[in-house]
Amino acid sequence: MKVVILAGGKGQRLNPYTLIIPKPLMPIGDMPILEIMLRQMKHAGIDDVIITVGYLASLLQAFFNDGSRLGLNISYSFEEEPLGTAGPLSQVEGLDSTFLVTNGDILTTLNFNDLAQYHKDQNAALTIAMHKRTSTIDLGIIKCDGNNRVVRYTEKPTYDFLVSMGTYIFEPRVLSFIPHKKHLDFPDLIHLLLASDEKVVGYPFDGYWQDLGRPDDYLKATEDFDKMRAEFLPEV
Repeated sequence: MKVVILAGGKGQRLNPYTLIIPKPLMPIGDMPILEIMLRQMKHAGIDDVIITVGYLASLLQAFFNDGSRLGLNISYSFEEEPLGTAGPLSQVEGLDSTFLVTNGDILTTLNFNDLAQYHKDQNAALTIAMHKRTSTIDLGIIKCDGNNRVVRYTEKPTYDFLVSMGTYIFEPRVLSFIPHKKHLDFPDLIHLLLASDEKVVGYPFDGYWQDLGRPDDYLKATEDFDKMRAEFLPEV
């Protein structure tokens, strides 16, 4: 199975760190987050990786080169201009069988082989790895009728919801829904698939998952990696 890693974004929520290095090169412990992901992929039996690059692409290329240091075959797909979170896939060649797509800034214990097997068993066009999150609103929530009469008051409610982990399994036919070199984000791609009655499923994962979207997320990921290193890098 080939893997496409989306690494072309500017990571603006992590400024000022990402003004000088791309987010996939942000260090977690003694290595960049993307190297942790690549080592996990190698451990899962994955050899072929395509990294989509744009912002500060030369730094990613200089660090990972052809992937031989990690026992991988790494190639690069370049975005001349930002194409969103799904658009870069339109430029990647050779995706003619089931493939994995993931953001390049995720710390997780997700088993890629289990995800791929679930996708196959579900006979889906696209499978989204998903994680349960809980959010508490630290305010009193008021619900009114059409005349502003209060009908419900809830103090600091808690909501459970499922979120995308930024990791997906694709069937090649999904690529036909992505216009070549046009901007397209994943939510829009999902809507196109659903409108065409393609089967999109979610893979529930209750293990560890943390993206590096914000500074506090990054700090938590760094702390957790130090505590759980053997779980993230089982070959060590």
